[in-house]
Amino acid sequence: MSQMTSKAYLTPPEIAKRYGVDAHKIVAWIRRGELRAIDVSSTPGGRPRYRIAPSDLAVFEASRQAGPTPKAIRRRKDPLIHEYF
Repeated sequence: MSQMTSKAYLTPPEIAKRYGVDAHKIVAWIRRGELRAIDVSSTPGGRPRYRIAPSDLAVFEASRQAGPTPKAIRRRKDPLIHEYF
């Protein structure tokens, strides 16, 4: 990977700093498959060196956006059950 190309990719600590979480949390998202990353380590099976493309980070952010909370379903109490107690 050239110097110019490697700057476009983000590391887990850079993303962790952006979100205010620990870098281990970012690695956990990668291992669970929630966040797509590339392992650029020189030896397969060794310690991973993850790099995340900005486009993959945008997909991750879109998948985790919060929506409005669903309205709670209110259940009516059965009057026959409460009659005997």
